[in-house]
Amino acid sequence: MTDHPAPSAASGRRRRFLALMRKETYQIVRDPSSILIAFVLPLVLLFIFGYGVSLDATRTRVGVVVEASTPLADDLAASFGASRYFDAVIGRDRRAFEEDLVLGKVRGILVIPSIFAQDAASGGSPRIQVIVDGTDPNTASFVQNYAKGVVATWAAIRSTETALAPPKITVEQRFWFNPELSSRYFLVPGSVAIVMTLVGTLLTSLVVAREWERGTMEAVMATPVGALELLAGKVIPYFLLGLVAMSLCVAVAVFLFGVSFRGSLVALYALSASFLVPALGQGLLISAATKNQFLASQLALLSAFLPAFLLSGFLFEIDSMPRPIRLITAIVPARYLIPSLESVFLAGDIWPMFLRSMGIMLFIGTVLLALAARSTRKRIA
Repeated sequence: MTDHPAPSAASGRRRRFLALMRKETYQIVRDPSSILIAFVLPLVLLFIFGYGVSLDATRTRVGVVVEASTPLADDLAASFGASRYFDAVIGRDRRAFEEDLVLGKVRGILVIPSIFAQDAASGGSPRIQVIVDGTDPNTASFVQNYAKGVVATWAAIRSTETALAPPKITVEQRFWFNPELSSRYFLVPGSVAIVMTLVGTLLTSLVVAREWERGTMEAVMATPVGALELLAGKVIPYFLLGLVAMSLCVAVAVFLFGVSFRGSLVALYALSASFLVPALGQGLLISAATKNQFLASQLALLSAFLPAFLLSGFLFEIDSMPRPIRLITAIVPARYLIPSLESVFLAGDIWPMFLRSMGIMLFIGTVLLALAARSTRKRIA
């Protein structure tokens, strides 16, 4: 009879660890909600941000008032009508558009006064009046700035046609990385960070809580599995799932939405992996502290999704926020991922920026994982 050597402690830990990973992988495959959150919901969000959400003020409806019909005033009114930024309706009296402005049917009233042609003929500075709806400051600013641009373009063309001396100083604008100033090109890369927040934090927050609710945590507690082994065995499958979901989103962004990708895959995956560390750590901490799936999911949405959506610079400029809010954004991991992702897509690899962001995200993730390991004790509480 041949005696088989007893397995070493390292071999036993490896088998336990692989068994935990295999168990969690089977759980992901068998759970329809995991597939829904990891693959269906990201596609829905990308389509919403790619097609349904736009911050571009194109074809804004305005009223153009020509108080006195002269060739010069009519020519300027025609320039407003030909602009791709305005859907212009021509009128003779501003009072005809005032009610529409109050009701939101037009976003602004552009008044070409009756003395416009006289001022231009006398060599003065002809003026037009821009009346905008201040209840929507962003659109009001767009209308004002675009109106100035139309007038400046019209004046330059007129000076060329009439052989007048060109202005001494001309401004030639050039926009790097996003020449069309299309909001889709930064909304879609930013939405990838929102997707990874959902996959990393929301799914992971349900992991340990689900074990407690189903009563299987007691069985796990009875095995010789340490807290770190338990957490690592549960985190790694969701880490890989997050990278797969990110890859799917990037493929859709590039091949379907036409967003340029000027960086490298090395930078993309390094940034994504660094971001998943705090996302997974936050989810595990929530799950270990609550032991209830419903409560864990609500806390994940409140503490991860909403800050990533509102306090990361995705939709609102951080510099324009009050100082106390700006301080809070310093601990939001998505704040460091979104600018880096936008740079990877539109500008290319900027490694000094990437390394700083990765370092901060890994630090936040290490703290969260340490707190999660401390909360997950090998005992039944």
